[in-house]
Formats: sequence, C-alpha cells, structure tokens
Amino acid sequence: MLLRNLRVSGSDGALVDILPVNGRIVSIAPAAGSTLGLDLEGRWVSPGLWDNHVHFSQWALVQQRLDVSTASSARDAAAMVARALERAAPEPEPFIGYGFRDALWADAPTVEALDAAGGARPVVLVSGDLHAVWLNSAALSLFGHAGHPTGMLVEDAAFAVTRRLGVVADEVLDRWAASAAKAAAARGVVGIVDLEMTWNLDTWLRRIQGGNKSLRVEFGIYAEHLERAIGLGLRSGQKIDDLLTVGPLKLITDGSLNTRTAYCFDEYPGREGQENSHGMLTLPPEELLPLMRRGAEAGILPTVHAIGDHANALALDAFAEIGGGGRIEHAQLLAHGDFPRFAELGVVASVQPDHALDDRDVADRLWAGRTGRAFAIRSLLDAGAELAMGSDAPVSPLDPWTTMAAAVNRTRGEREPWHPEQRISVAAALAASTRTTVAVGELADLVITEQDPLAVDDLRGMTVSATLLGGGFTHKAL
Repeated sequence: MLLRNLRVSGSDGALVDILPVNGRIVSIAPAAGSTLGLDLEGRWVSPGLWDNHVHFSQWALVQQRLDVSTASSARDAAAMVARALERAAPEPEPFIGYGFRDALWADAPTVEALDAAGGARPVVLVSGDLHAVWLNSAALSLFGHAGHPTGMLVEDAAFAVTRRLGVVADEVLDRWAASAAKAAAARGVVGIVDLEMTWNLDTWLRRIQGGNKSLRVEFGIYAEHLERAIGLGLRSGQKIDDLLTVGPLKLITDGSLNTRTAYCFDEYPGREGQENSHGMLTLPPEELLPLMRRGAEAGILPTVHAIGDHANALALDAFAEIGGGGRIEHAQLLAHGDFPRFAELGVVASVQPDHALDDRDVADRLWAGRTGRAFAIRSLLDAGAELAMGSDAPVSPLDPWTTMAAAVNRTRGEREPWHPEQRISVAAALAASTRTTVAVGELADLVITEQDPLAVDDLRGMTVSATLLGGGFTHKAL
C-alpha cells in the first residue's frame, strides 16, 4: 500500500510518498497528489523501534499480578497483600505480587509479615529487578525452603522460584503474550530481544504459528541450553523464519543494585567485612570464560549480564580473552578505565536508561561517591561504544519512548535531572533504539507519529498513530 503525504523524521519536512513492496521500501518520492493508498496527512515517519532487552513472558505475567511497586516499607507491602487477599477468591495457588524495591526501606522483609498478610495461602512477592523473591511460610514450604529465616531469596534461588511461578498453561500465557505484543506495537515497537530464562525457540515458534505476528523476535539462549542449541546448529543472526531470529548466549555474572548483589570493587555500606560484602559473583571467570568461548566458537555470540564495576571489568577481560565481540547487559557501574574498552573490544553496551531513574536514590546511598560513573551512557558514547537500549521489562515498561526519554532527560516528573552530564541527544537515543532507516531498500518497519521525535521536549508523551512491520500494519489509530 502506498503511504502518502508523510514527513521523514529529521528531514526538512517536505511531504513524501513511501511505497513498501514485499516487506521493503522500494521508493520514496516527493508527494505527487495521488489518490491511491493511505493519506497520512503530514504525519511523521521514523524507523520502527526495538527493545533490546526484555523478559517477555515475565512482562506478560506481571500484568496479571498485584503491583506492589509503590510500597514504601515491608509493612506497607504486606498490607497491600492483605487488602488484595480480602477481595480475592480463596484458592490454593500462590498469590503473586511484583515490583517491590526494599533497598531503602527502614524495615526489613520478614516471613512473619507475609504470614500475617497471607495466612495459609502461599504468597510470593517478586522484586522489581527480578533478583529477589519474598515468601511467606506456606510458599517457603511449597518451593523447598521451609524454615528459611527471613523468607528473602536472592539470585539463583530466586530465579528458580520465578521460573516455577511462570509455569502457566501454554494457551493462557500465549494469549497474554499476544496481548502484550499488540500493546508493544501500539508504542511503535517492531522488534525485541527476548532474554526470558527458558528455551525460547519452541515458545516463539508456537506463538508465531498461532498468530502472534506483531513483533520480530531475537531469542536468547542460556548456558543450560547451550549444547542443545549447538546440536541444532543454531547461530546468532540465523533466521528461523521471517519474524524469528537466533539471538545471543546469555550469561549472568552478578546480581543487582537493589538486592545488593551487584559485584563491586567497593564494599556495600553497612556490610563491611561480611560475607558477600562486595556483592555476589555468580559466574566467576574460570566458569564464564569457557562458556563464552564455547558459544563464540559455535557462532552463538555471548551477552554477559554485569552490573557492578568489578563484574564489568571481569566480563571485559573475558571478551579480551576470546577475541570476539558480543554484548554486556546493563553495564550500570563502570571503572573509569573500562569505558574505552567497549569500543576497543567491539562489545556493545546494552543499557536500560530508565533504571537510572528507578535506582538513583539507591545508587546515591549504596554507590556513594561513584555515581558519576553509574548509568553513564554519555561517557560510553563519548568513548566510542555502540549502544543498544532496552527496558529489561518487566523491570521497566516495554516502551522505547520511556527508555529514550530517560536517556535524554535523566529525570521523570518534577525532580532535577540526575547527573545531567550523562544526557544524550534524541538522535543518539533513536539510533540506539532502531535497526533500520527510512530509506529505499530498507525493511518497511516504520512508526508513524503526530510529531517529529527529534523536535519534542519529552518523548514519553509521543502519540503513535501507526506501526508497520514489513509494510503491514500491526497498529493503526488513524
């Protein structure tokens, strides 16, 4: 279908007609007054948006769970659970909440608090960063941790619980995922990198064959599935079908800031001399390096989760050892000397700018004196690093406009920008959130908006009029 009377973002605003054929743009010409096709009435067109780090099933699941993200204390979170259970029908399945961030709470999460709220029903609250779960006694027994003194599980123990919580009938989860995909398309998203902690190939083949065709998907592979992937001959960048592509090998080396498990050179305040006072190195170099090498040699490029500055330094050392490119996920705190190493080693910085706004107060307390090199996206760009921006949904919303706004403005609401020297331009944010351009020969993956994204003050309020994937509409509000 001919798309008439569009203005290309960043251009002089002259009206053009764009013709997609067989999924690609075959012509862009000055508007000729044709009556064929669709008149876009002077709206603006940009490349379709990518979210380069999501946990898609988790994102679909949390839409069905109690939101406890506004809880200001453990007592407050437990009260939210109690109120929700008063309205809920009695049933044996675990009651699940999501989104708590306890690093700044004055009181600590306890088993007793959730026992009082949930009674005999198992209750599980998943932290906003996905690296911790808080369980009551019934849930601790259910998940094999009876007698745990606090009810707070972190890292691998937390991931195991989260995986079991995600065991939902395929047809149910696929329906929720289809809804989430359509919602993403309504925000201009054409593609995601799905780093869900499962075997994603079969999941996405089933979803696409079942009609979920709103997004392009690159699926990650975890260490426990590496040999299976190699046995199938999978390689990063390999097309499974038009919408599904093999992504990277995902390896997790440390934890998170809020959970105080990000692995840092400095100790966490108040934990000096204690076990894991520097955080947790969950995959030390002697285990990380062989996995990275095995994947790289098989053509499955590694992407390494590293949040603390020491974890990032070790990950970059490993990339130097294998001599090949890949990605580091998060790169939240970096040593000064490590910024240029991304470009030198050909390692992409896969960053989530909205986390800086969620974590600014926690970082000011736990990384005091170091926040000038935390979430330092501008410093990475200035050092020549390639950026790939994403949300880490459900940790942040699957909405690239929100992601880009965080990178551009370094604030939300009325607060002063946090480390404004780390702001980047809208053009740089768009480049890190797209994979194509509006040009002849490119995929016709497009987002049509009421305003030029390069000329607005706050990208969060961007109105998306339409999204096209391969020239077909996945969202249309015209």
